[in-house]
Order: sequence, then C-alpha cells, then structure tokens
Amino acid sequence: MHISDFNSEAFLRDYWQKKPLLIKNPWDNWENPLEPNELAGLACEAEVESRLIEQTDASWAVEHGPLPEARFATLGPSHWTLLVQAVDHYVQEVAALIEPFRFIPSWRIDDVMVSCAADQGGVGPHFDQYDVFLIQGSGRRRWRIGGRCDETSALLPHDDLRLLAAFEAKDEWILEPGDILYVPPGIAHDGVAIGDNCMTYSIGFRAPSRSELIGDWCDDLLGEMATDDRYSDPDLPLQANPGEISEAAIEQLHAMVAETLYDRDRFARWLGRYVSTPKYPDMDWRPDAPIAPGELRTRCAAGDALCRNPASRFSYIGGSGDTVSLFVDGKVFACRAETAAFAQQLCTQSQFTLDTGQLESAGLLALVAALFNQGSLAFG
Repeated sequence: MHISDFNSEAFLRDYWQKKPLLIKNPWDNWENPLEPNELAGLACEAEVESRLIEQTDASWAVEHGPLPEARFATLGPSHWTLLVQAVDHYVQEVAALIEPFRFIPSWRIDDVMVSCAADQGGVGPHFDQYDVFLIQGSGRRRWRIGGRCDETSALLPHDDLRLLAAFEAKDEWILEPGDILYVPPGIAHDGVAIGDNCMTYSIGFRAPSRSELIGDWCDDLLGEMATDDRYSDPDLPLQANPGEISEAAIEQLHAMVAETLYDRDRFARWLGRYVSTPKYPDMDWRPDAPIAPGELRTRCAAGDALCRNPASRFSYIGGSGDTVSLFVDGKVFACRAETAAFAQQLCTQSQFTLDTGQLESAGLLALVAALFNQGSLAFG
C-alpha cells in the first residue's frame, strides 16, 4: 500500500516526538488487510502473544492468550477488545503497512499490533513510552488526546494495565477506515470503538531506555572479558595512611573501566546485534533443509525471487571504504566490495531478485545462503 500527499520531512520537523497529528485517509486505495475472524484465529495460537480485555463498570479484566476458540462465542455485544502483538510477523499484508513509514530508521521499528473491538471497546486512558501510528482498519474509533505524562503520573492499581488515574481530553477525533493518528511518547490517549468490528493497526517504535542499554552492553562486555585482565601497581609508593584510596589508584581503576565502556567501535558492533535481535528470538524460522550456494544460484538464475522474513530485522553500519557490517537477527556479517553494496540494498528491499553479476559473486551467494539457512530470507 502507498500513501500520497504526505510530507515526511515536514512531519519529522514539526510533529515527530513533539505533538499528535491526525492524517485523514492518505492511502491511494485503502483496504483493510485482515478480517476479525483471522485475528481471532491468531490469538488461539500458542506462539502468538495476545490479550483479551473486557470492561465491566469501572473494572478491567485481562486474559492472556492463547485463547480457546470457544471463548469468542461467550463475549458480550460491547466493551471488549482483542489485542494481538506482532501480526506483521505472520501476515504479509499487515507487514506491508510498515513500508510507508520507512522514513523512520528501520532499527526503531518494533512491530504491528492489531486490535479488534466490539462497540465501546478500548483499553482505557493510558500513555506509551514510544511513538505509535494508529491506522484505522475498519469501523470507527473515537480518540481522545490528553496532556503529557511521565513516571510521576498517577496510575490506577492493576496488574496488567497501566491506566491513568486522571485523564482530561484536550482534543478529540473520530477515525474512519484509512485514517491515521500519530501519538508521540508520553502523550495520554484513549480510544473507544464506535460500533462493531473496529480494527486498529498500531505501528509501534522501539525506544530503549538508558538502563536497558547499559545493562545489555555491560553483559556483553563481561561475556568477552578475560579473567586475568586485572589491576596492577608495580610502582606502588609508600602511603602515609594505608586506609586511603589514593588519587592514582582511582585514576587507574577508572581508566580500566572507561577505556572498555568508551570503545566506540566495539559499542557499534554490539549495538548492531542488539537492535537487530528479533522480538521473539526463540522462534525458529529456519528452513526444513539448508540450501547450498550452488542450489541457490540455480534457483535465482531461473528467476525465483527472495523475500525477507517479516519477523527478521536488518540493519547495517558503514565502515571504512567499501566495508559494511550487516546485522541480521542478532548476527553480524562483514561485507566488502559488491557484497557491501548488496547488504545496503538488502536493508531497503523486502523482496528482490539477484542479477547476473550478483550470481557470479561467490561471496554474495554465500551471504544469501547463510541468511536463508538462518531463516531470515526465503523464496516467495
């Protein structure tokens, strides 16, 4: 799907992480990519993350999937919402909704959560810690937008939902099919379905916290450190007071930590692996049988197209000269010359074919075969 009359540069300048924006049906030809019964079917699968939220008076009940198929027959006519996470991993048409928003760096994109709500269904007033584009798929939904919130904002007591204790709307919009609402992080919002079969596609963006970055970075460093890399002081002078930690010791110990933490090249390699790690790393997308570069070349020469696994994450970091580090699903691939150019192409195209020149590159075929065999690429 494509959107028209949308100025991404102006959006980034005026709205991104600054203020909400309602975009009235900008699609060339909007079609809802998923039916409610298809979403319900996904919620019954064990490997799919899903929740069913029901509101009764002032109380909220949450059930976590997988949900039994018979559960949907017991739902009332109103005040319930089904939420299914990462639907783009399983439905190609939903994954295609991300493409118009690729003006945001790919490593920032998380997934597409899909909700289906009965009349008056919603998840209550809340705020997120990440940016989100809310696409109205079918039906209608009233969105009320409040002020900016943070960790000091009062929440209602609930084990599964982060509901605001106080919510005051500043703007209100009714979204029709194809409409898009952008909500920056920290902005309170509340969406309530108007009528049945209200489907919303939420394209969420990752925003790692400082504590997450530091914690994972340090864990990675610790896993690679030698146990015999220790403090030493062969020129230790005699101290007047043995209880003092000297300035010289502090400087040396601090330098031991700092020179490791501030190794920018090492940090960049870790960051590429970190941001390309799949949302569900335990999922096994590998083919039943691995493919050899020769077989791959034969199929590609016959015109077979390759496509990226929608659940996979692709990013790269440019090196010196014609060298590129390609990061796919938490692994790094060193690419040079024509393979480097291909790696950059791979990060922008969800489907592609290999041309004659590429088919003659043993290094490029080896890279594609490795990505195929780890489940990041497939024929399709």
